Amino acid sequence: MKVLLTGATGFIGSHVARRLSSAGHEVTALVLPGDGRTAIRDLEPELRIVEGDLLAGPPRVDAELCIHLAWYVEPGRYLSAPQNVDFLCASFRFAQALPAGGCRRLVVAGTYFEYDSRVRTPAEDAPTRPQHLYPAAKLALFTMLEPWCRSAGMSFAWTRLFHPYGPHEDRRRIVPHVINCLLDGQVARLTPGEQVRDFLHAEDVAAGICAVALGDLEGAVNIGSGEPARVRDVATRIGELVGRPDLLALGALPMPEGEPPYIVADNARLRSTGWRPRYDLGSGLRQTIEWWRGARAAS
Repeated sequence: MKVLLTGATGFIGSHVARRLSSAGHEVTALVLPGDGRTAIRDLEPELRIVEGDLLAGPPRVDAELCIHLAWYVEPGRYLSAPQNVDFLCASFRFAQALPAGGCRRLVVAGTYFEYDSRVRTPAEDAPTRPQHLYPAAKLALFTMLEPWCRSAGMSFAWTRLFHPYGPHEDRRRIVPHVINCLLDGQVARLTPGEQVRDFLHAEDVAAGICAVALGDLEGAVNIGSGEPARVRDVATRIGELVGRPDLLALGALPMPEGEPPYIVADNARLRSTGWRPRYDLGSGLRQTIEWWRGARAAS
């Protein structure tokens, strides 16, 4: 199948590109001019690279399937960044241009932040109540695209990602932050970590997105493990695996205001595709730590 992938150089996109390519699909990766391609450097010969900027206008690319993952996601800034509105508008214009290139199915990445955080285990029909501009823009795009794709005769699915971790994740996020602090012999200052989240290895996230994209599910689909894990337990497991639990400073930072205490995916729709995770939390963290060891040694 001819697949157009945006965000291919990113954390999740690089894993999606790798999975699609290994399955024999013809992948066109839309990348920003001059964008770093470290995460797909070894994969570039197997991809068709097209440079373009969604914010400057949608490029014309022929594809049967489009997986749209590109967005502004800089840690510490993305939740309230005005760029969310830019990507909302650009993404809708991008979708409008797809049928001219023969696209029959569009799959877009959403977020669990769209849900009302008071719902502990949301299914896809759970109430939505975004608390920041990022999930508000995502939810607005979903609300716009669903009827538009229907009127355009294009199949549409919306994958709501929960808490991915794994190789190529930004160092400022919780799992790589703790890993790299401990590998550096530095104290990892953390909140008490009592909040419960749904952690899923990036390879399994990519497998979930691909299972949805290559299947026939329509509408929202949660991409999560369905397994609850306290943040403090994840940090403690990393400490044990690295051999430096003494460097964990749980409670050194206050809990962010408004942090939901518990949110874990109901992933029954995802599992209906036949998807099953390759990693449990322990094996996923072990693989991620070893990847970071290798990446640090090579730098």
